Amino acid sequence: MKKTYAIFQKELKHFFYSPIAYIVIAAFTIITGFFFYLYLSQFVEMAFMDMIRSQQFRTQPQKFNINLQLIRPFFWNLALISLFVLPLVTMRLYSEEKKSGTVELLYTTPPTVADIVLGKFFAGLVFYFIMLIPTIVFQIILFIYGEPEFGPVLSGYLGLFLLGSAFISGGLFISSLTENQIIAAIGGFGLSLLLWVIGAAVNFSGETLKPLLEYISIIMHFEDFAQGVIDSQHIIYYVLFSAFGIFLTFKSVESMRWRG
Repeated sequence: MKKTYAIFQKELKHFFYSPIAYIVIAAFTIITGFFFYLYLSQFVEMAFMDMIRSQQFRTQPQKFNINLQLIRPFFWNLALISLFVLPLVTMRLYSEEKKSGTVELLYTTPPTVADIVLGKFFAGLVFYFIMLIPTIVFQIILFIYGEPEFGPVLSGYLGLFLLGSAFISGGLFISSLTENQIIAAIGGFGLSLLLWVIGAAVNFSGETLKPLLEYISIIMHFEDFAQGVIDSQHIIYYVLFSAFGIFLTFKSVESMRWRG
């Protein structure tokens, strides 16, 4: 465990040695902040117009659900933005070391292949968690000026964390296959996008294929989290998906080690 933690520390520090990490965090915060502003402005405008109508026609104002009309679509956008951003996080985890030749040196150190893979995976996962921290400020604003339910917010972030874990494990595997960071980023994005759009194919599939596609689709399992529902079957799916991605990475790295 100490060896895994040593790899984790090394990789996490390496993220912040490069200006790319700060650019990714800044871009993620700006883009998510923009969407939050759009949803908040739309929500406030609807509430304001409804108040004017109720005063004009002497009717009861409607009850607007901030979780349903603002927080839920915001989490969907966070998930979609993560799909585009996380391949930039995972692209260098292995490909950079393969290109620079330091991967051979890494194989001669005491940590095992499992220590190396897990250390890199957890470093990517913690970096994603750091990316999400600024978005929590947006939720705090809602709690200060509104009355959202805490449960759906908590489940939404849990879903994002599990979804990010799946993206990172897949991106880590793709990164272990190439020494080109651009190819690793494109491959990671392509894999994540494929697993995402499978959900859209559910509507055009037959009754036999539909349950299988629903289970494989990475975004179908996020839907309940965005609605404030924590279901154990979705947690199990993301944990198994992440474990499978880590296993594939382990086999890929182990094969390279033996060939080397």
